[in-house]
Amino acid sequence: MSCVKNILVVLDPDKQQQKALNRALHLARISQARVTLMLSIYDFSYEMTTMLAAEERNTMRDSLINDRKVWITDLLEDYNTRDLQIDIKVLWHNRPYEAIIETAIKGQHDIIVKATHPHEGLAHIIFTPTDWHLLRKAPCLVLLVKEHEWPEHGKVLAAIHTTGESEHHDSLNVRITEAAKGFAKCLHSEVHLVNAYPGAPVTIAAEIPEFDTANYREVIAENHQQALAEHAKNFDIEATQQHVREGLPEQVIPELAEELDAELVVLGTIGRTGFSAALLGNTAEHVIEQINCDLLAVKPAGFETPVKV
Repeated sequence: MSCVKNILVVLDPDKQQQKALNRALHLARISQARVTLMLSIYDFSYEMTTMLAAEERNTMRDSLINDRKVWITDLLEDYNTRDLQIDIKVLWHNRPYEAIIETAIKGQHDIIVKATHPHEGLAHIIFTPTDWHLLRKAPCLVLLVKEHEWPEHGKVLAAIHTTGESEHHDSLNVRITEAAKGFAKCLHSEVHLVNAYPGAPVTIAAEIPEFDTANYREVIAENHQQALAEHAKNFDIEATQQHVREGLPEQVIPELAEELDAELVVLGTIGRTGFSAALLGNTAEHVIEQINCDLLAVKPAGFETPVKV
């Protein structure tokens, strides 16, 4: 039974409790997967030490890298890793997300596992720039880990977009559901599908008094339910595990995840970058801030990362 083959774990440089490592080792044992632990470090002061020759600066940098490798080795002593194949990489890089993605490409990793952290005194997480970049630019699966446990016979929630007008949406729906099914099989869990659809625009009722808002909403809901049922049929997912709800995805998905006490939410990211990303945002990024469980981000077929090795 295998849902992943080659795992890249992003370690927290200043924490003894490593949520991503815990989750990755659990996945590795289930799937008999290979694991690479990586840490991206950088200290600008080392580059600014102009009093030292380049060779001396390199020696200082190598010494720091070796120290962190020793720290990772010591960290692993708290884990039972005798049955696992584990590599360690410490990279000197001023852009952590680039170091992570480059390592993922070179190592042909099929998933990146990284922890998120709650903001002190607040319910939402600290969503770092590195998280944003990985969701948008990583060429493989990205698993963002929270505090929720992964119990057997839990629930995996796959968020899809039915009644899309393009093959792009259909293809991504398939990839999301396949990923959810794969993880659910490994975790002995149950797959649920959710589709959010928009309600009737408020302006229509104001501009067209005779417009039947209730009938409009009923027709839209029925269309989405039929489309979801057709999609679910291809994956043998029961009607009781199909959920169609009115509202924005970033509202509907977290609400249902909490109701189901889901251990994992799976959704697609379109990899939007540049000005459109800043303007429009990304559903995955809004959802991860609201859910209380792990999130698995899936890229569309043919996605190419802008990060080049």
